[in-house]
Formats: sequence, C-alpha cells, structure tokens
Amino acid sequence: MSKKSERYPLSDLKVLDFSRVLAGPFAGRMLSDLGADVVKIEPPEGDVTRFWGKEVANIRGYYHQQNIGKRNVCLNLRKPEAVSLVKRLVEATDIVIENYRPDVMDRLGLGYETLRKTNPRIIMLSISGFGRNGPESRKPAYAPVVHAEVGLIHRKWKRDGGSLSDLPTSLADTNAALHGLVGTLAAVHMRERTGVGQHLDIAMIDATAATDDQLQYDLESSHHTAPLPNEVWGVGFGHVMIATDFRLFFRLLVEHFNLEDPTHPDMELNQKVALRRAAVGNFLREIKTKEDFEAVMEKLNIAWGEVIDPANLFNQKTIKHRKSVIKTDNRQGGLRPTTQSPYRFSDALSGTDSKTSYRGEDYESVLCDWLDIGESELADLRKKEVILFSLEWKAGEN
Repeated sequence: MSKKSERYPLSDLKVLDFSRVLAGPFAGRMLSDLGADVVKIEPPEGDVTRFWGKEVANIRGYYHQQNIGKRNVCLNLRKPEAVSLVKRLVEATDIVIENYRPDVMDRLGLGYETLRKTNPRIIMLSISGFGRNGPESRKPAYAPVVHAEVGLIHRKWKRDGGSLSDLPTSLADTNAALHGLVGTLAAVHMRERTGVGQHLDIAMIDATAATDDQLQYDLESSHHTAPLPNEVWGVGFGHVMIATDFRLFFRLLVEHFNLEDPTHPDMELNQKVALRRAAVGNFLREIKTKEDFEAVMEKLNIAWGEVIDPANLFNQKTIKHRKSVIKTDNRQGGLRPTTQSPYRFSDALSGTDSKTSYRGEDYESVLCDWLDIGESELADLRKKEVILFSLEWKAGEN
C-alpha cells in the first residue's frame, strides 16, 4: 500500500485506528479512501470481524469491507514497551480513532490528555454507544442496542406490525462513523487556525437521533401530519417501491390511464380505500415488463425503485455505471467484491484500489516509514512480543 498521490484530498494525513467492528473502522476506511495513511493497530486476539463473512485467503468478508486500504500493526498494549511505541507513533500522527468503552484508552495510558502532551496537534475521535460522560457511559453497546434505545425498533413495529425486531443494517454504527468523520475533518480545519488538536466525543445514540428525519413527528406526537408511508407493490416482473401518496397515485392513474374508480359516494371510507387499492394492485400486476412500468411512472412523474436482492447489486444500472461495487485483490491471485468510495470530486481522487492486510503484516513498513526504526530494534520488539506477527495469519496467500 504505497502513499497515495496528492490528488487525494487527505494524502498528507496520518491516522492510527485502534477501533474494531464497524463504527470506528468505517470512519477509518473513509479516511483511507480519501488518501490518508491509515494504520490499524490490532490487538493480539484480532478484530472480532475477522470471523464474520466469507473467508478468502484467511480474510473474512466483513473485515475486508471495513478495513481495505489500511496498513496493519499488531501490538500487545498490555506491555509498557507497546504503549511507549504508540506514543512515538503519535508524534507523527494527525488523527487517532478509537471505539473502546470510555475509560479503556486512559487505563492503557493512551488517553487524550496523555497523547496531547506527546503531540498537541493530535485529534482523537472517540466513538461509543452512550458518550464519554453520563449515566450510561460504561454501558456496552452495539448498533441493535442503540436502535432499541433511540426508538427505531419501536417505530418500525408500530408501522409494520409483526414482532419487534432489529433493522437489517447497522445504522447506529454508520451514522456515528459519518458524523465522526465530519467532526474530525472540522477539527483538522480548525487546527490550521489554532495549531492545536481536539478530542471529539461521538455517541452512537446522539448521532442516530440527530440523523433521524422522523423523530420530530414522535417528539411532537404528529405522525398524523406526515405524508402517507411509501409502499411496495407487486408487478408482473417482481416488486417495486412507489414513492408517493396513494391518494395522488390513484387520481393520476384515473386521469392518465383511465383506471375505473370502483367506488361510489355512499360507501364507507374504509371500503373505498380497499376497493381502490385492489384496483391499483390489479392494474400494476398487468404490467409485465420493467420497460412498460418505467413508461407509466415517467408519464405520471412518480419516483420508484425496483426491489432487488443485494446479492445482485453488481447489475443495478447506476451501481454498475459508477463502479460503486468493485473487484479488489483477494490475496490469492484473484478478485473479490467490496464497496467503493462514494465521493466523486471534479478535480480530486478518492477510493481504494488496494488490498486488505493480514493482522500485523505491515509492521516493518509502518515503523520504518513513520519512525525510521532499524532492523535491530524491530527484532527486539518482535522478540519481546511487543509487536506480533505470525505467518499462520497469512495462510492462503500465494
């Protein structure tokens, strides 16, 4: 993983990423995609996501998606020499990312107040479920916990019925990562004026609430004033999401396609709604091809989307055209898929064209590049098991 060109916006930044699972690693992945030299500091036991997803060349798919493009150093932070080594790295670092519980970095001797003495310009992004201070700051949290506590699971149940269940994506983690990225880059910008860094405390629960566009309805008990929910309908070629108010959709079909209104003025409202919905459903099921359906929606000027299996995302027109999912080095002479950076600049670059590192495999290049450490010191650190790397962790690579 060579240094990226200056056409990448963040090519002058160095990042130490102590995080694991999703919220922190996703923020680090985005910084890497934007050109930063991101080094993942992984513990001896490894990131738990190294056990999640399809295994190719001893690298699992979930880990691959969130950590591609980062270099990797495995340190035993229980050893004082490892803590000292991190402090030396921090002298050359712009940003530190961590998502431990709020007291862990302090107990390791690597809290913000300690690191800022080593490098006053350091910016630390700390992501946790419930923030660094407060009644729940020590409460462990993954995304589903926050989805429950912030009301998303309850709202989904009230709208859709059925059993109470989690969302099909880790929204709380990715929201926290995105807000963490914005805040971190704001701190980088401010550092240019002040010359000093910041400690950014991002709580997943805050980030999820702040990004919830439906929350205002809940806070003011006003869901009855909201637009009707968008709906999925069956058509001759599958299912589609139609993004409009049903009442408008029905009127447009009557006006433009001579759909017969099966109701009369004396009917009860519920009966009218049921009959009109049945008429619309029958009309849509008679549309057998995607091209014919698209022509109908274009005439009505209504937004819609086909309900597709994400396993087939490669074939979605825009995803394919914009190369939003790409093939990358699978570490055994072939290719495997992952998501690409969504940033499309007019005169800059972003994205990954790299590989995913094995645990600890880049310790020589990182420590030589950042600290100019010689072979004898590297050997001593390996001997003392401050730095760890095993060829078994690379099993499967040609």
